[in-house]
Amino acid sequence: MIDFATSTLGSRNVLAIATEVEQGAAPMQKFTITADGMKRLAASNITVCHKMNYAYAVFYCHSIEKTTTYVVPLQGADGSKAKAVAACHQDTSQWNPNHYAFKENNVERGTVPICHFLKAEDVA
Repeated sequence: MIDFATSTLGSRNVLAIATEVEQGAAPMQKFTITADGMKRLAASNITVCHKMNYAYAVFYCHSIEKTTTYVVPLQGADGSKAKAVAACHQDTSQWNPNHYAFKENNVERGTVPICHFLKAEDVA
């Protein structure tokens, strides 16, 4: 994973981040974005590794261009706190025009950035 990230990013100066949820928080609940502490991390290319569904640790890693990464503070309905990693894809002009993100947001590809949170098992 580290070798892939450093080779695709062209630097050994990398930071691995993942969504962190406070211990004891209910696993499935509504979270609200809080105003304090949103932090922009990267503004061009990122490498993301998604945990695959295997009996042992297997990750699918890929590099994404023109993507801004943030750490976003969240508060759960039960009062618990989380810091979620969000990726904002700045250029969606080459995406499938039928991608669900366009339908959900009632937009066309290439017109607006598309942002989403990474799952807790993902590493960016």
